[in-house]
Amino acid sequence: MVDGDIAFDAMPARPADGSRVGHGRAGHGRVGHGRVGHGRVGEAAVGDFVALLKPRVMSLVVFTAFAGLVAAPGSLHPLLAAIAVLCIAVAAGAAGAINMWYDRDIDALMTRTKDRPIPAGRMDPSEALAFGVVLSIGSVLTMALAVNYVAAALLALSIGFYVFVYTMWLKRRTPQNIVIGGAAGAFPPMIGWAAVTGDVSVASIALFAIVFMWTPPHFWALSLFRAGEYAKAGVPMLPVVAGARETRRQILVYSCILAPLALAPTVLGITGMAYAVVASVLGLIFVAGALAVWRDRGETAAKRLFGYSIVYLFLVFALIMVDRVIAVIP
Repeated sequence: MVDGDIAFDAMPARPADGSRVGHGRAGHGRVGHGRVGHGRVGEAAVGDFVALLKPRVMSLVVFTAFAGLVAAPGSLHPLLAAIAVLCIAVAAGAAGAINMWYDRDIDALMTRTKDRPIPAGRMDPSEALAFGVVLSIGSVLTMALAVNYVAAALLALSIGFYVFVYTMWLKRRTPQNIVIGGAAGAFPPMIGWAAVTGDVSVASIALFAIVFMWTPPHFWALSLFRAGEYAKAGVPMLPVVAGARETRRQILVYSCILAPLALAPTVLGITGMAYAVVASVLGLIFVAGALAVWRDRGETAAKRLFGYSIVYLFLVFALIMVDRVIAVIP
């Protein structure tokens, strides 16, 4: 449930109106209280509430969660499976809404985010907060009552981690924000697994680990060609704090760990050798992309790796599902 707005810690920037940005001071100035963007807060449209849910981020969350559900041993009634996936989707969107409420000051400073409902002046911050809180509570309670308490507890943990640990604590204070905070986005396959089995196993932790190790190179590739915006917003991202060279090195290191880690499902008996072969090829392509980023001082290689990283995660989890489905076919 980690978004693409991660930034950097160093010197906090100030909006034109003088309110503080960075170091956990979001929302203490005039930014985001009906005084941002296009003047007075207007009446929010349905599309603005949809935007709060960060649907593009949600789609990847839902996909990995569904993969965890399919890969898990045992079975779940199709209706309960649909409810579980819906709860995970709603929870991811709810966390995104609360993130937009808290980050409304820095969102107003970045080109990619200044047209979001709150900084653009189309929605009052309190509306976004209430929307996110209600959806968060509703998704967790529904998961607990309809599916099981373990999946609900993990869902609550993922929301809390994203909101309190990543958004409110790490994002504005350390370049390790995306490393530690990436755990929030790695919970969905584990939650999907728990929805079926009612427990947390080594296999589900392996699925968690794949997403966890994928997150840093994915977002650091993005940050290499968005470093100027992150610096302007005054939130710590690795390229701004440690420089592009160190970021490229870290991307390569994490990519080299990710490639063999993606073979864990086969080692643990979740998937067969066909998955291992294809995942190995995908991993080698990822490492090759990271090497290109290491050698290339421009933005082209970083943009290519960022794009491929999304395809990579999609294919890895799609392969896990395909392998699992084929394995159970008589």
